[in-house]
This record gives sequence, C-alpha cells and structure tokens, in this order.
Amino acid sequence: MNKPATLPADWVVVPDTPTEIEAVVKHCRRLVTKRAMVAAGVAMVPIPGVDWITDVAVLMKLIPEINRAFGLTPEQVERLAPDRRLVVYKTISAGGGMLVGRIVTRDLIIKLLKLVGVRLTTQQVAKYVPIAGQAVSAALTFSSLKFVCEQHIQQCVSVSKQLMLPAPTNAPAH
Repeated sequence: MNKPATLPADWVVVPDTPTEIEAVVKHCRRLVTKRAMVAAGVAMVPIPGVDWITDVAVLMKLIPEINRAFGLTPEQVERLAPDRRLVVYKTISAGGGMLVGRIVTRDLIIKLLKLVGVRLTTQQVAKYVPIAGQAVSAALTFSSLKFVCEQHIQQCVSVSKQLMLPAPTNAPAH
C-alpha cells in the first residue's frame, strides 16, 4: 500500500519551535508583500471603488492562507487535542485575534478594513489628483494591506507561542 508523498495543505500543523514559527512568518510576509504590490497596482487605476473591491478580495484570500500556514484554520484548530484547542481559543480572545481560527467572511474583512479607516477616504480623494494622487492611493493600499496582515501574522505567532508551552494539567485534589 502506497502512502501519499505529502499531506494535504489542510493538515499543516501549528509550528512548534521558534525556528518553525520564524520560517512561517517569513513565508507569510513574502506572500503579503506580493499580494499588496498587486493591490497597489490596481489602486493606481483611476476608477473609484475598484481598489476597495480588490483590497477585500486580496484579504479574503490572504488571511485564510496565513491561518493555514500557521495551522490555525477553523478545521485545523478543531483537529487539535481539546486542551490545545482551549489554549487557542483563550489566546485568540485575550489577544483580540479577530480572524485567527475563524472562517473569513466578507463582512469580517470589511470590519477589519474599517479599523484602518482613514486610508479609505484619503485614498478615494487622492484618485482625483492626476498621477501623484494615484501614487498616493497605491502607497496607501500597499501600506494598509501590509499593516492589517502584519497584525494578523503577529496574532498567529502569539497563538503558536502559547501552544509551545506545556499543556495545562489537572492536578488531582488531595
């Protein structure tokens, strides 16, 4: 009987050493930079709203990919041992990890983008200023996507570090 050469992507486990965590962080940052550059290119198109739609679409793909790389999609979290799952949920709630271990919806992404709110109005106004305005719009798109994703990566790192700690034990009462 032949074994598959690799496990499906959904079976990625939570990185459990500082070296593994750092490797996942580097991978995710490269991914974010590439996608933010594409979104910044779209932001230079002087059609209002196209950049906003692109930002949402980019984040709807990126956030789940980051979760998957850290072993923190909802399906991956459900496969953890119950005590480990509890650690994930406690860390998420304590750290405000809005998108860690959750199904990413359009509404959640829009809520997240509203946290970076000032960019949206500035970016829309900037589009009407020829050339320089489009460059400003692209720079704002790039920097806000990088910011949002970096925050998410840090939340995933925090969860991964908590999972590196020994599992809580229930000491018997005397």
